[in-house]
Amino acid sequence: MIFLTGYCLAQQPTRKYDVVVYGGTASGVIAAYTAKQMGKSVLLIEPGIRVGGLTTGGLGYTDIGNKYAIKGLSLDFYRKVGQHYGNFEQWIFEPHVAENILLAYLKKAKVSVLFSNRIRALKKVKGRIISIALENAERSSSKTNKTIAGKEFIDCSYEGDLMAKAGVSYTVGREDNKQYNETYNGSQFRDKHQFPDRVDPYKIPGKPESGLLWGIGNNQLLPDGTGNKMVQTYNIRVCLSKDPSNSIPITKPDDYKPERYELLLRLMEKKSIKHIEDIMTTSEMPNHKTDINNNGPFSTDMIGMSWNYPEGSYVDRAAIFKAHVNYTKGFFYFIGHDPRIPEYLRKEMLQYGYPKDEYLNSNHFTTQMYVREARRMIGEYVMTQANCQGRETVTDGIAMAAYTMDSHNAERLVVNRMVKNEGDVQIGGFGPYPISYRSIVPKSDQCNNLLVPVCLSASHIAYGSIRMEPVFMMLGQSAAMAACQAIDKNCSVQKVDVSELQDQLKKNPLADGSTPEILVDNDDAASITIKGNWQRRENFEGCYGPSALIDETPANTDYVRFTPGIKKEGNYNLYAYIIKATGASSHFSLIINDGSSEKNADINLKDVEMRGQAEGGWVALGKYHFSLGEQGYVSITCKNPDGMLLADAVLFIPDW
Repeated sequence: MIFLTGYCLAQQPTRKYDVVVYGGTASGVIAAYTAKQMGKSVLLIEPGIRVGGLTTGGLGYTDIGNKYAIKGLSLDFYRKVGQHYGNFEQWIFEPHVAENILLAYLKKAKVSVLFSNRIRALKKVKGRIISIALENAERSSSKTNKTIAGKEFIDCSYEGDLMAKAGVSYTVGREDNKQYNETYNGSQFRDKHQFPDRVDPYKIPGKPESGLLWGIGNNQLLPDGTGNKMVQTYNIRVCLSKDPSNSIPITKPDDYKPERYELLLRLMEKKSIKHIEDIMTTSEMPNHKTDINNNGPFSTDMIGMSWNYPEGSYVDRAAIFKAHVNYTKGFFYFIGHDPRIPEYLRKEMLQYGYPKDEYLNSNHFTTQMYVREARRMIGEYVMTQANCQGRETVTDGIAMAAYTMDSHNAERLVVNRMVKNEGDVQIGGFGPYPISYRSIVPKSDQCNNLLVPVCLSASHIAYGSIRMEPVFMMLGQSAAMAACQAIDKNCSVQKVDVSELQDQLKKNPLADGSTPEILVDNDDAASITIKGNWQRRENFEGCYGPSALIDETPANTDYVRFTPGIKKEGNYNLYAYIIKATGASSHFSLIINDGSSEKNADINLKDVEMRGQAEGGWVALGKYHFSLGEQGYVSITCKNPDGMLLADAVLFIPDW
């Protein structure tokens, strides 16, 4: 059986590769790099003009959840970010820094990259993708069309276009709670990012016959949990600069219409807006830059305007993106210039400008929209709320997630003659959990040489926890290793030996044959020795991994000993994971035994600075030569504590 989707059978020169990666997102870059490092011929196809997706597109304030979840090349990326800024690892960064690091991966592995090309057709025979046809994304012409053949294909796009062309089952929108026995899926009318009561929705207040203000829909509010095809809202994560020497003024955009922001004025009549941060998140980036994100009931989210994007044509999507650009630039301009905005807010807004040193080939504004969710594959296994909350745990995990189940609003409508938002969900309180390998492969009867690490198989609300850039990078690496195994064993992706894949991810996390670092976490019972009244606290804020150990009334003799079990003698750089928690002792000590002698180290929490979303981070202890075996260890202890003592994790990084 030959499966064709709009395929042109005209004779064209065909390029052939072992692994074809579609979508130059950060996930796509890591997937392509991994496959090439493993000796395969690789082509990375990016429909746009730059790699990195959201990681280079303005989302510089990384959503993590729990740093323990981030492994392999994904973690290596954030370590490289840290090195750029003079730190061990860092989760906040400027767009061009992220882009340069990702480009360096591609250069190191000599990965071939094809920019400004997008899929137009696909050829599939007996369940295998044989080739895809591409068109130039900027100037479509039969003269520039290309045909790419491959043994294995990886769809790393945010939209899942290759997956859809392959005839793989997928869904769009929000499932009914009943479908997967969930509680936070479907329509959700909740209190986060919500309008206060009595904000009038009509053009003439109190008069429905005057029509609705811009941005308010005519839908009736559905009962909570009701399934529907509405897609959570998108926005643009904008990098702005507060450095006058590196800023371009925010000017009036194309198609500027002040009436689009009338709801902001109505909101300000009912709610005190004291600072810019009350209407948009301005996360601080290095060098006086920001990562702008939505905050509150009316902000940078263009609510209700993303529904047609996932399955829209390229023309439709371009129009939706342009509308988002105009809305976002207009939002900034409105706040900075409209006389109805209080002067103090206008002055705050006018401190910002577009950065001169970012996005040099797109007029200093990102080309990437925050596509929070588009198509989601219905694969061999569907990740659900039960996985997030630990009520169901898979054994074929090939990456971990840890972020809150997070959905932005999907619609803005009238409820009891008041304007309200619907769809925002923010449910956390759980630790890291594994993502099934089966959730990145299609059903076996649909396609057997395709992996989908971004538009993976997950319910809407589970996807809201998984859909973070570090996680996509891990899934991209896992997909690439699986693709290489499928080639080597001449098997379908569904028949890949997952236990072998898991072992490979553990033993070769950087895909370069280097010696892995040794992590000893407090939950590694065989590697931990405890003295004192230590209690295990699950999901303790800022902890590394599932829990941390807490000693609320520590004595000078109490300790937790972390024994790495050194398998290769040599120099190791040591790091202790520190949590800055309320009530914690301001200082503590460590005993470092390298197998033959002991040394002491002291840490003062006042000297420890945390950046980004986590309340914990690694603190360097220095370099030590460790002997082979179980003799070496690091103990966390305390002398004359002035609060509770915490012990979480110790990291041993080979230095050779």
